[in-house]
Amino acid sequence: MERKIQLKTLNKHITCKICRGYFIDATTVTECLHTFCKSCLVKHLEDNSTCPACDSVIHQSHPLNYISFDRTMQDIVYKLVPNLQENETKRERDFYKSRNMPCPKDIPQNHDDDTFNDSHVDSDYHRQDEQVNVCLECKNNINALSRRFIRCSSQATITHLKKFVAKKVLNGMDKYKEVDILCNDELLGKDHTLKFVYITRWRFKDPPLRLQFRPRMDL
Repeated sequence: MERKIQLKTLNKHITCKICRGYFIDATTVTECLHTFCKSCLVKHLEDNSTCPACDSVIHQSHPLNYISFDRTMQDIVYKLVPNLQENETKRERDFYKSRNMPCPKDIPQNHDDDTFNDSHVDSDYHRQDEQVNVCLECKNNINALSRRFIRCSSQATITHLKKFVAKKVLNGMDKYKEVDILCNDELLGKDHTLKFVYITRWRFKDPPLRLQFRPRMDL
């Protein structure tokens, strides 16, 4: 027997304690598992190293390495709240339009571009996501990639990048744990999305997003 539940009874579980709105790009603190909008949490962590909800210390020097995008929570919010995803997409398009810039979601993608798509996966997989241009360079210039410029979904994580490098450089995707990915000489957390890295480490610099990798065997 179905039972209807009012959305307001769930609000405390799906709203950000910083902005009081529904989660957008839901991001969870790995230390205490409290969730916030990504932009709200990142702004908070510019001047603080503690969780906004419980004041637990996330990390004294690099708190941004200990937060991660919560795709499951974001999917739940979009399914529960009518028109939220559509309205947020419209706001994003209006933002780029006001600045005379094309919205990344509306830019046609060239299917010949190098992406993370494996050969057995449909070539349109994640093509509708916002895309990020990345330049991947080896830290010691010994294990350079044959093609260091790639384009992939903004929702790809650092772990995806590590697997990509391991497959191309170490001849085995299963060796990805032996690879470190850095930005501005700072080690990046494995669950960080490329969108998050771009916003927090590269937002005032020209594209592409420049990252370095280093196989740990070379340390």
